Amino acid sequence: MSEQQADLGVLGMGTMGANLALNFADNGGFTVALGNRTVEKAYGIRDSNPALAERLVPADSIEHFISTLKSPRVVVIMVNAGKPVDEQIDLVLPHLAPGDILIDAGNADFNDTVRRERAIKDTGIHFVGMGVSGGEEGARHGPSIMVGGDQAVWQRLKPLLEPISAKFDASPCVDWLGTDGAGHFVKTIHNGIEYADMQMIAEIYGVLRDGIGLSAGEIGDIFSDWNTRGLQSYLVEITAVTLREKDPETGKPLVDVIVDEAGQKGTGRWSVIEAQKLGVGATTLEAAVSARGISSRRAERAEAEKLFGDIETARAEFHGDHDGLAELEAALETAKIIAYAQGYAVMAEASREFGWNLPLGGIARIWRAGCIIRSRFLDDITQAYEAGEVVNLLQSPHFASRVREGQASLRRVVAKAALAGLPIPALSAALAYFDDYRHARGTTNLTQAQRDLFGAHTFRRLDREGVFHHKWPQV
Repeated sequence: MSEQQADLGVLGMGTMGANLALNFADNGGFTVALGNRTVEKAYGIRDSNPALAERLVPADSIEHFISTLKSPRVVVIMVNAGKPVDEQIDLVLPHLAPGDILIDAGNADFNDTVRRERAIKDTGIHFVGMGVSGGEEGARHGPSIMVGGDQAVWQRLKPLLEPISAKFDASPCVDWLGTDGAGHFVKTIHNGIEYADMQMIAEIYGVLRDGIGLSAGEIGDIFSDWNTRGLQSYLVEITAVTLREKDPETGKPLVDVIVDEAGQKGTGRWSVIEAQKLGVGATTLEAAVSARGISSRRAERAEAEKLFGDIETARAEFHGDHDGLAELEAALETAKIIAYAQGYAVMAEASREFGWNLPLGGIARIWRAGCIIRSRFLDDITQAYEAGEVVNLLQSPHFASRVREGQASLRRVVAKAALAGLPIPALSAALAYFDDYRHARGTTNLTQAQRDLFGAHTFRRLDREGVFHHKWPQV
């Protein structure tokens, strides 16, 4: 048995795991056991942080790691999603005892979290799926934390998690959201919204660059200005920073020498898959995920440009239109509201489907600091839910008035971009969703008629109750 007893242990000393461990030791003041497949890396984390060294306990083996922990033990796993998580669980589980808490704090498919929680439940060991947002900086200095699992276990974890979480007006950005996979599900939707937000920002950047013809630095100044108003957010702030940064080797704007292929780690796709499974339209999120997929086909895109020719003449729709900046700002803000409305609609349906009773207003509250999509906008969402029941954010009086005012700008930007041949998939999807959502009488009556003709799928009528099948003419 080790002489030094750690308050908790972190397994996985990658970027996120190491920074989370340092956060526990620094901002939480906890003694933290450090476990890693490569033992030297755990010792390196301690040795490179001398000010915290007395609260960092590297382990030589899994047995040593467990022996350093106070009972009941708390083990935080921070490794890549999928098989690596299962491997770490299999490694540590035989050394734990009933009452111990095992936390998966990485990105995870919530279905895996549900499966793992059920598999472990009968052992008496508590499994917690915990979403952590904020990237490297957030993990080190204060992330937004979304906790799932047994509510009684959350009461034991609060003293550990509140000190290390981000704070908004002194309020910790951490909360229990529901049983089993609730925390990881909410983190997944957070990331889906993040994809949409980033894609729409990129599309507006494309209009400013390829449509109006502005330089990266000029566009950075515009985003910096927008960050002082309704679009104020971490993503808009860092957009201005990245656009103003110079490449030290060439002196060019750094963004101009970066290859236009976006990576993704799975959470965006998961958000879209779950939206489809729940039957909720999340078209703006879908468009953002699709755009990243298309971006990866760079060679194909180059050939397609040769095949379909230049479209410079069409870009006269925007070229030199420096007076259209307010319109672009309003379009982006309006589309952002629509994207968030879709993400929240997915969470609301999941809450009903899985019996989670997700605190939707509380989710906005803990997203206000620490996470990647933190913004002034989330305070507005918090207030909307505090004001009463919200069917959809687009029906909330505050957001309804903003969309009513901004939809004309979004409509004009989408129309001009389409005429100019500029790709704006997420902005277009947001507008299409809005127009679909606001029509009391849609067009799927025709779809139902077709389905009944070829498959006898039946339909309902406007003028009477019941389910009907019609004897259609033979085709």
